Amino acid sequence: MPVDDLLLKPAIELRDLIRNRVISPVELIEKTLSQIEQRNKIINAVVTLDDVAIDDAKRIEAQINAGKEAGILAGLPVGIKDVTPVAGLRNTYGSLPYADNIATEDALLVQRLKAAGAIIIGKTNTPEFTAGANTFNEVFGATRNPWNTALSAGGSTGGGAAALASGMIALAEGTDLGGSLRIPAAFCGVVGLRPTPGLVPVFPSDFAWDNLSVSGPMGRTAEDVAMMLQVIAGISPRAPYARSLAEEHLVATVRKRLEPADVKIAWCADIAGIGIEEDIISCVKNAVTVLSDSGFGVSEKNFDLSYAWEAFQRIRAFWMVASHYQRLDLLDQFGDNLRGNIEAGLQLSTRDLAEAEHLRGKLLYFFNNFFQKYDFLLTPCTAVSPFPVEQNYPDSIGGNPMKTYTDWFAPTFILSLTGLPVACVPCGLDSTGLPVGIQVVGRQLGEAAVLALAGVIQKLLPVGLPEEG
Repeated sequence: MPVDDLLLKPAIELRDLIRNRVISPVELIEKTLSQIEQRNKIINAVVTLDDVAIDDAKRIEAQINAGKEAGILAGLPVGIKDVTPVAGLRNTYGSLPYADNIATEDALLVQRLKAAGAIIIGKTNTPEFTAGANTFNEVFGATRNPWNTALSAGGSTGGGAAALASGMIALAEGTDLGGSLRIPAAFCGVVGLRPTPGLVPVFPSDFAWDNLSVSGPMGRTAEDVAMMLQVIAGISPRAPYARSLAEEHLVATVRKRLEPADVKIAWCADIAGIGIEEDIISCVKNAVTVLSDSGFGVSEKNFDLSYAWEAFQRIRAFWMVASHYQRLDLLDQFGDNLRGNIEAGLQLSTRDLAEAEHLRGKLLYFFNNFFQKYDFLLTPCTAVSPFPVEQNYPDSIGGNPMKTYTDWFAPTFILSLTGLPVACVPCGLDSTGLPVGIQVVGRQLGEAAVLALAGVIQKLLPVGLPEEG
């Protein structure tokens, strides 16, 4: 059934329609819940609904009608990943031991979303404790891609991306360790941003000093992502790495027209050396050509960052142990992906971690030098197009077998090690009509610039959304 066009509008447009009383928050939430009822049984993106969403919409509507300031996200339905607590809702982590777990407090970013007038529509699906780039778990099953429901929506924020692309929410919250905001954005044709670590403070957290995994926004447009980031970013004493946004009015900064002659872009086809499917390369090359034809200075570079592959695997394995330290007694109850990651971390030596950190430093110095010459790096987000939803991961790329279930998303996880802001934005469709995402990498705390270029790419290469929602 075709989706109501209203539900696929950018979140900023929906916000303005609500502010101007063209539509009401109650009307929007009712339409959203109807869309979830119709489509979620197939796509399986929203796993728990918030029963007070309509009541929240009525409260926001009353504030608007009374002429009161209701917040910059007033009335917008937002999906929260099922690893981020929302008080009173199930927070299962996609894990059987936590299938009936009820959160007792809102995460800090959920508090900020609610204070800005957002309406939490419910929780979105995730692999068990985010371990994997295909969204499935033993509690709720698999999330399907709205462009083709036989295929994966990516992961681990697959529920959020699929819900966005099918009109079930206006904005999505997610997390990104090795690509979890970017991969599903690529597979579902939306925009995901991995922000600078600490920019979106994470509280509560099982790993307080974590500087690898981040929380961040996902939306249908770069401006939507900027609007959400404006709300959830900023220093908090409860998060040790917390940072402030460089721009006071992020959306306005993102909307400013980039002067092509002043922008220097490098693009690299395969930073990880794992091979990229020809369909993906073709779309990215076309995007680069369009940018060049529009006046941007674009240079092709071939550099090899594959040395960071082992560094990420080791640091991620340590992260798994640190994050699940208080759950180690549940190890035999976890699924294969999560259990295998934790066990790998338990086998690490101090020497292993020391070498990994040195390689991570090498990557940092590479990008320090890179950004002396260029303003952005462009590179494919995924090496493959969406694969069958039943597969855990693609076992080969271009005939090259993958050694582990994480190998195929090396183009994203290597960039996670840099601590730089990275957006994924759709840049075209492959030969089967599926969206292809391109990563935009910028300087540290350069979220505004990254999103500005992502917005340019969206305008020059509009992809649209699946017709059936």
